[in-house]
Amino acid sequence: MNIDRFKHEHRDILGQIATLRQLAHSDGEHNATAIAQGIVAMSSTIKLHLAVEDRLLYPALRQGADAELARLGEQFQREMGAIAAAYMDFARRWNTPERVRTDAEGFRADANTVLRHVYERMQRENRDFYPRIEAEEALAH
Repeated sequence: MNIDRFKHEHRDILGQIATLRQLAHSDGEHNATAIAQGIVAMSSTIKLHLAVEDRLLYPALRQGADAELARLGEQFQREMGAIAAAYMDFARRWNTPERVRTDAEGFRADANTVLRHVYERMQRENRDFYPRIEAEEALAH
């Protein structure tokens, strides 16, 4: 399993989060259209990323020789459920310019919480999970 695809998607999502934060902190009300468009775009990227992890990455880990890595994969997949659900709720709440414009402060507060959880989770995968998978792949070759 080539982990580079997942790392690349993480870089894209982290970049999208940074852009949303910048837009929200500079002037969320005036940037409402760009914010809503960014949320819609990021939602598509996140949905695709999660689907590929669920269909390819986690099953490959379960079928692999390393039981500890399979257990770690199950733990990461389980934990992601709550984070993904919170993000999808967030995206539904703030996917139109009108909603962002009407409650720019509410959007900022919600974004600070939800996007921080997504950001922290991806950093944890980049730091603790993907290198473990790469190490196992290196041993297998």
